[in-house]
Amino acid sequence: MTATLPQRLGKAFRKRRQALGFSQESYADEIGMHRTYYSAIERGEKNLHLDTLERICTGLDVLIWEVFKESESER
Repeated sequence: MTATLPQRLGKAFRKRRQALGFSQESYADEIGMHRTYYSAIERGEKNLHLDTLERICTGLDVLIWEVFKESESER
């Protein structure tokens, strides 16, 4: 089964967050988001609003297009 876009984005977020050495909880705190909500994003259970997408990418110090590009490689 092909992963959905939210699932692929979540996987890309998780990979980058872990590379930066953040736990889900510490990263969620860093960007001012509740851990359970951020966890659902990484699992691909939430459709992101553009402002939420920007907030996560800013915290990961990555451009939005880079995350989309990475998520496309997971197809």
